Amino acid sequence: MMTASRRKSANKHSLVDADTHVESFRQTRSNRRNELIEDYVELIDDLILHGGEARQVDIVQRLGVAQPTVAKMLKRLASDGFIQQKRYRGIFLTEAGKALAARSRERHRIVEGFLRAVGVGEEAARIDAEGIEHHVSDETLAVFKAFLDKAGPPGRA
Repeated sequence: MMTASRRKSANKHSLVDADTHVESFRQTRSNRRNELIEDYVELIDDLILHGGEARQVDIVQRLGVAQPTVAKMLKRLASDGFIQQKRYRGIFLTEAGKALAARSRERHRIVEGFLRAVGVGEEAARIDAEGIEHHVSDETLAVFKAFLDKAGPPGRA
């Protein structure tokens, strides 16, 4: 026989319907695939902005992955229309790549700002935002942004 408090607890943790469950996992898998693309494009943009160029060797060093892994992803980014590679000249973002990098950077800024606003330390917020930015829905991101807009600039009492 289940006690009232146990029934209440069981109801809070009941399974969602199968279609909702499937959609949740489908969305998560999609976000994971997009996460790599966004990270590469954003890094390429950063390298170009801060050093004038993006080279495969720099990406290998920054991401801490093997050269063949980077080469494979760059081929995918080129076929998806986010980059152009020019022999002996490096990697360049297309307009689509620049737009994706800007969207990624803005998502990161909002998530990191929200985490800082609710009391997360600077380094933890930066690191955590790197993962969360790819998985947070547009609806949640809008709530984070509205919270930040209402809270005002950091350091304001």
